[in-house]
Amino acid sequence: MTDWLSPQEWQAVALSIQVSIVATVLSLPFAVAVAWVLARKRFPGHGILSGIVHLPLILPPVVTGYILLLNFGTKGPIGSVLKELGIVLAFRWTGAALAAAVMAFPLTVRAIRLGFEAVDPKLEEAAATLGAPRFWVFLTVTLPLIFPALLAGATLGFAKAMGEFGATITFVSNIPGQTQTIPSAIYALLQSPGGDAAAMRLVLISVVIAMGAVIISEVLARRAART
Repeated sequence: MTDWLSPQEWQAVALSIQVSIVATVLSLPFAVAVAWVLARKRFPGHGILSGIVHLPLILPPVVTGYILLLNFGTKGPIGSVLKELGIVLAFRWTGAALAAAVMAFPLTVRAIRLGFEAVDPKLEEAAATLGAPRFWVFLTVTLPLIFPALLAGATLGFAKAMGEFGATITFVSNIPGQTQTIPSAIYALLQSPGGDAAAMRLVLISVVIAMGAVIISEVLARRAART
C-alpha cells in the first residue's frame, strides 16, 4: 500500500484509522449507557433526551464543529479548563477524534438501543430474583445478549468516524500529517491541479472500508434481532 499511496496519502489513511478507533472507544461506554436509558426507562423528557442524542445527525456538521470549537477551543468554557491541565483538543488529532465520536454517537446509540429492546426483561428479572446484583446481571446476562448489537454499533460508529468531514475540518482544520483525515485529504486534493488520481485512490479506500463496515453491521444486526 505504501507503494500505491504517497507518504501524505498514507498519513491520511493511518490518521483516519487512528482517529476512528479512538472515537469508537471513546463513545462506546457512553453509547451503552444512553442506549440502556432510552430502551429501558420512561420518564419526563425521554423524547427530549432522544432528540438531543440525534442532534448531530440533524444539524449541519459544520454547526456541530463550530459548537465544539466554541466549547472545547482554548478560549471555550471546557477547553480553557483542559488547557490548564495541559490538554488541547482544537487543531489536534485528538480533537478530530472528539468530533468523530460526537458525529458517530447517534448511530452507535441506535444500534445498541435496538439490541436492548430485543432482550426479554424477564431474563434479567429471573437472574435478579436468584439474588444476583443488578450490575452483575447486566454483565453476565444482558451484555452477552446485546453483544452482536454492541459490535454492530461499534462498526457503524467506526465507519461514520472514518467518513466524518464537516465537523472535523471546522474544529481541527486540515493540517497534513496532524489533522488531515481521508475526507479532508480528498477535499484538499480536489482543490489542487492534478490531484484527481490521488483523490480517487483515497475514494476507493473509503468505499472499501464503508462497504465492509455496512456488511458487518448488517450481519451483526440480524444476529442481534434473533436473540
